[in-house]
Amino acid sequence: MGVSKLVLDVLKTLKGPTIIDMARKLLEIPGVEYVNIKVNEMDVETLTLTVIVEGNNIDYEEVKRVIESMGAVIHSVDEVSARR
Repeated sequence: MGVSKLVLDVLKTLKGPTIIDMARKLLEIPGVEYVNIKVNEMDVETLTLTVIVEGNNIDYEEVKRVIESMGAVIHSVDEVSARR
């Protein structure tokens, strides 16, 4: 039950962990079964990403905490799916 999919618009600095590192860290969150990260734009200092997280009963606050710990910030939640 709960959130089964999040699609997030994320801004990440170029310095620090890679998007591969971010995907691996997000997969460590209980309930997360799938992560997809797509680079939409790149400039001198930042990457604009679409981050898709799927699973069972996903804890948004934990996803947010992991993303922020990787030097990124969520601009918006663009899609949410939930199941009973």
